[in-house]
Amino acid sequence: MSAPAAQRLIVIVLFEGVDLLDVTGPPEVFSLVRRETGDATGYRVVLAAETAEPVTTAAGVRILPDLTFDEAARSRIDTLLVPGSVEVDDHRRVRALADPAVVDRVRTLATRSRRVASVCVGAHLLAAAGLLDGRRATTHWSTAGQLAEEHPEIEVDPDPIFIREGDVWTGAGISACLDLSLALVAEDFGEELALRVARQLVMYLKRPSGQSQFSVPLEPVSTTRRIEELRHHILRNLAGPLTVPDLAAHAHVGERQLTRIFKTELGTTPSAYVESARVELARHRLESTDATLDRIATTCGFGTVDTLVRAFRRRLGTTPTDYRQRFRTRAATAATAATAVTTATGTATAAATATTVRAAGR
Repeated sequence: MSAPAAQRLIVIVLFEGVDLLDVTGPPEVFSLVRRETGDATGYRVVLAAETAEPVTTAAGVRILPDLTFDEAARSRIDTLLVPGSVEVDDHRRVRALADPAVVDRVRTLATRSRRVASVCVGAHLLAAAGLLDGRRATTHWSTAGQLAEEHPEIEVDPDPIFIREGDVWTGAGISACLDLSLALVAEDFGEELALRVARQLVMYLKRPSGQSQFSVPLEPVSTTRRIEELRHHILRNLAGPLTVPDLAAHAHVGERQLTRIFKTELGTTPSAYVESARVELARHRLESTDATLDRIATTCGFGTVDTLVRAFRRRLGTTPTDYRQRFRTRAATAATAATAVTTATGTATAAATATTVRAAGR
C-alpha cells in the first residue's frame, strides 16, 4: 500500500449495484493530472470493496477491487470518494440506497481520510454515516427530497452541482462527478492545471460549484390532474402573462389554494415554477439558436433583458451570455457561421452587381 510521498491516495468505495460512471468518471480526471504535469506527482487511485471478489455495478459491468476495506483502513487516505446506487420502482420512482454494512465501512474509512467526497447519490451514504450532520449538502435532484426527509439535520440544497463544507464535499448529478473531481484538482494543484485537464476532457469549461443542475424545476410530476394540466398550460404559454391570478383563474381555484397546491405537489411556488420554466426555454434558445437576448427575453416571457439576466443569475448562477458561450451547440454555431458566409457572399455579389451597373451607366 505504500506510494510515493508526492502522490495523493484516493480510495473509491465499491459495493454491489454501485453506479458505474460514479466509479469510472473521477479516475479519468485524476489520471490526466499526471499526463498534464509530465511527472509522477498527482494521484494514486484505488478501488476498495468488502472482499477482493469482482463487484457488479448497476450497469452490469463487473469491476475488480484493488484492495479490501480492511486494507484501505490501514492506509493514510487523502481523499475518500463515495459513489451511490439507486433502485427504481414500477412507477419509475427513484430511491437512493444506503446499505448499513457499506455505511459502517464509509464511517470508518472517513476517519482515515483528509477529506471525503460523495458522487451523486453517494451523499445518502455520507448522511447515514453521520458525516453530513449540520452541513449543507447536495445530491442528484431526483433524491434530494428523500435526503431532506430522512436527514432533517442536513441542509439539503438540490441546485448546485457540488458543495464544499470544510473537508466534506458532495456532488450532484452523475456527470457532475467530473466537475467535482476538477474542483478537487484545483484545490490541490491550482485552477490553471484543472482547466488544462478540463480541456483534455473536451469540457466547455470547469463549472463552478454554484452552477445549477439545470432542468430540475421542470421534472417533478404532480399527482393532481388539475396541476398537471396547469403545468402544460404554463409550458404552452410562456410568452404570455402567467401571474398567480391568471393561473388561479385558469385552474378555477383561489390564489391561496393554488399556492398551497404548488407547494404540496411541486415543492415550489407558482411564480418560481413559471420563472424556472422560462429559464429552461431560454436555455434551449441560447444553446440552439443565434437569437438576440432581446428576442429571447420577449419570446420566453421575461419582457426585458434585465429581467432575463436576473433570472439566470438567480437560477443558474451565471448570465445568459456566459451560458451561451459555454453550452452553445455545435449545430447552432455552424448555422451561425453558414449564415455569416451567406451574408458575406450576398454582400459581395450585390457589390459586384452594383459595380457592373455603374460601369454600364458610364
